[in-house]
Amino acid sequence: MYISLPWMYLQTMIGRWVHRVPYRWCRYLVWIIQALDSYLYIIIGRLHKFSKMIACMTYEGAMSEPEDFPKSEEPVWILGKEYSTQTDLEPLRNDVHSRIWLTYRRNFAQISDTTYTSDKGWGCMLRCGQMVLAEALLRRHLGRDWIWTPPTSNETYLRIMGMFEDHKCATFSLHIISQLGVDEGKPIGEWYGPNTVAQVMRKLTPFDEWNNFSVNVAMDNVVIMDEIRCSCQIEGDRIWRPLLLFIPLRLGLSEMNPIYFSGLKKCFKMPQSLGLIGGKPNHASYFIGFMGDELVFLDPHTTQEAGSTGKKRTEEEVELDKSYHCPYAQRMPFEHLDPSLALCFYCGSEKEFDDLCNRMRQELIDAEKTPLFELVPTRPDYMKDDSSFEGASGINVEFEDHQFDSDDEEFEVLQ
Repeated sequence: MYISLPWMYLQTMIGRWVHRVPYRWCRYLVWIIQALDSYLYIIIGRLHKFSKMIACMTYEGAMSEPEDFPKSEEPVWILGKEYSTQTDLEPLRNDVHSRIWLTYRRNFAQISDTTYTSDKGWGCMLRCGQMVLAEALLRRHLGRDWIWTPPTSNETYLRIMGMFEDHKCATFSLHIISQLGVDEGKPIGEWYGPNTVAQVMRKLTPFDEWNNFSVNVAMDNVVIMDEIRCSCQIEGDRIWRPLLLFIPLRLGLSEMNPIYFSGLKKCFKMPQSLGLIGGKPNHASYFIGFMGDELVFLDPHTTQEAGSTGKKRTEEEVELDKSYHCPYAQRMPFEHLDPSLALCFYCGSEKEFDDLCNRMRQELIDAEKTPLFELVPTRPDYMKDDSSFEGASGINVEFEDHQFDSDDEEFEVLQ
């Protein structure tokens, strides 16, 4: 016999309470239920549908304020810019929404000779590396104050987006990055750590003639100023090549050491900040700022359809472009951050690099009891004979990446 879901639900509720109700009352309750039997299905069914509607509308933000940035006295710092949730909530959300959000994709052309047509379950750190590169490109061509809106059809922006499409011809595609990762000892489909992604990005950018980046990976917790400066200056000329600097760090054994929280917050406040890539035990994320004792991040663990934004001339291209921008960031406590991470910075000019070094010296080195890293003008003597360390670009270095495990579930983006 068919038993309706509402009736089963009611029976369950009665079963929970029947032992607490006197026997005589139970008999009266049964008589009442029998008398109203024909109406119960309608009443409880309507309530069930209404509860689902409330839950859905709440999730989509239709009936309540999103939980991304609650009203607080604490300022919010996003990639070097300060906001107040009481007076700047809309500009703050517009800033977050303008960041390029790169997530898992499915149904793209298979990678090399593998059977992979999706990176779900293994590509989250690669997507985080892509987001850092995308932010550097926005900073280089459109400036930190540029804001994205759904009708945006800026040619430079669309050219940047085309560089991250999921096919073998796109300069910074998952296909190219994962193939270069093989040279770093990471077979396609395996997990990457922050340092491996940084090294792959360093190898990849020389093929990008349009942007002509100098990508440096500061190894062994040491930032060597003169080597970075030399790598950014074109030989025989004083023209500065834009700098993308990765500083891989391990700030604890299995858990983040709280002594470093202050330094990480100061990094997010620097105008040259591109955030950091790292994660927590279950997945990697791109961290773009903080609010109080919580990190603000973009999560790549959403699986969406692959495709091309093209020139945004069709409705499909317009909708796809929207999928590259997350309307609401997420937050998590600093103590949940995995200790293996990489700080990221962008300097478009030598003046910006000098300013970054001064800030690092004053705020991260001199003002902290336990600095995040060392900042030195030239290579220290103890490193000159280190054959495993060849320059600021981090060539032929050995750095053990912390492994990120994952049991993430796929979910869809609500449009």
